[in-house]
Amino acid sequence: MIQRKKLAGFNLAFLDIMSCGLGAIILVFMLVKHNVNDSSVELDNLKNDIQSLEQRKKTALQALKNIDAQLIKNIEQEANANNQLAQRQAILAKKSADIEIAAKEIETLKAEIKDIKVIKKEDLVATEQVNEQNYLLGLKVEGPKIALLVDSSASMTNEKLIDIIKTKNSSNAEKQQAKKWIRTKKVVGWLLARLPKNSDVVVITFSEKAKILGKQGWMKARSTENIAKIQADLNALIPEGATNLQRGLQAVNKFAPSNLYIITDGLPTKGDSQYKSLNPFASCSSLLGNSNTISGDCRVKLFQQTIKESARPGIQIDVVLLPLEGDPDAVNQYWYWTAATGGLVLSPANNWP
Repeated sequence: MIQRKKLAGFNLAFLDIMSCGLGAIILVFMLVKHNVNDSSVELDNLKNDIQSLEQRKKTALQALKNIDAQLIKNIEQEANANNQLAQRQAILAKKSADIEIAAKEIETLKAEIKDIKVIKKEDLVATEQVNEQNYLLGLKVEGPKIALLVDSSASMTNEKLIDIIKTKNSSNAEKQQAKKWIRTKKVVGWLLARLPKNSDVVVITFSEKAKILGKQGWMKARSTENIAKIQADLNALIPEGATNLQRGLQAVNKFAPSNLYIITDGLPTKGDSQYKSLNPFASCSSLLGNSNTISGDCRVKLFQQTIKESARPGIQIDVVLLPLEGDPDAVNQYWYWTAATGGLVLSPANNWP
């Protein structure tokens, strides 16, 4: 009985096992059957998912590469910016140093200017032209014995011939106030203000006659009394008459100066030679007493004859040539003369002195 029960139990257990196994087989069969039907769709989905992931991976890798490239570019730009900043800081430091040096130099110059002794007015001619830019380039007043020869003829009143003619017929006061004559007196004042301290000076004017200004002889250049007397006589002078350079040179020769400064505006119009006996002047009727005018060619001949007869050798001659209409040969003739003596001829700008 017991064996039968065991056998019956075994069978029941076996049946249970078999039934469970059969269920499992049926379930597996059903699952396999089900997967067989859906495998192609799932595979495609998986492939699509894999492709999508691969594409996202590629996109992410490319973005990462772009980020790395941009990062490298940013680093390079930052390095360049730092280099430029360093260069500019170096330039700024140099400029700051230059500014500091310049400031120190300015302070030094200010101190030096304060130490400069200003010459008292009573020791100089009163003149506003005290700055370097007002000086005549190249003209230096020098020499132990200095003569100033000033043209005081009618042409020294104006630059244009028509204005000169009008001034000839005006009053003496108007002649003295003529623009060019005032300028002439300023030129004389400029020269007097720059006379060497230990030199002697004589000032002579000439038109048809020669006249000594101030004391009748050599005067100490730094004597305010002497300079004042010269200027007073010059201010009282009336510019008129012909230009007789020969008379002026003859007066200068009596003093035998070391240096001669001539202030004029052109070639002479009159002289003291016996021109009738000089063949070159046969065509110059003005010099023979037959005309009131003189041509440019005759003025050149007259100038050359004047220099030949009356110019004293061994004197350095400088000429300040003021402008005059209708006398184009003057600058050339004066240049040849002054150059031969070691001097020069200057035609100053309209705003000097």
